[in-house]
Amino acid sequence: MSASKINVAKQAISFIKDKLTPSMILGIGTGSTVNCFIEELDNYSHLFKGAVSSSNASSQLLQSKGIEVFNLNDVNGIDFYIDGADEVDKNLIKGGGGAHTREKIVASASNEFICIVDESKMVTKLGAFPLPVEVIPESRSLVARRIVSMKRL
Repeated sequence: MSASKINVAKQAISFIKDKLTPSMILGIGTGSTVNCFIEELDNYSHLFKGAVSSSNASSQLLQSKGIEVFNLNDVNGIDFYIDGADEVDKNLIKGGGGAHTREKIVASASNEFICIVDESKMVTKLGAFPLPVEVIPESRSLVARRIVSMKRL
């Protein structure tokens, strides 16, 4: 883990630690910077109830720290959603890891989104890598038609 990722993870912890309550559910994203956040969060796991995770990888890491992972359907709300970004200029790109749909769902259920990024994510122009198109089964045909129509432009 890079020192800068650990540093931004610690900054995020500093922002929320005094706001944690025994009944609080956190939303947790996915990726290398979030992994650093989870490592730091381990020190404060006794101060909140648990987390809803946007990926299986994050769920496993949370559980390995003894942090209870809840299904979104089983909680009434999420106070903070903490996640990283893939690229940032004046805007940001998320979803490069292919968990964007779950990330958006958990983020939308949260009261506040905390995006943690280190300098390795800062770019002068977005678009340095291809982004996956994530499609839920119910929209497969619709999305396929839209993608095909875009190629004609």
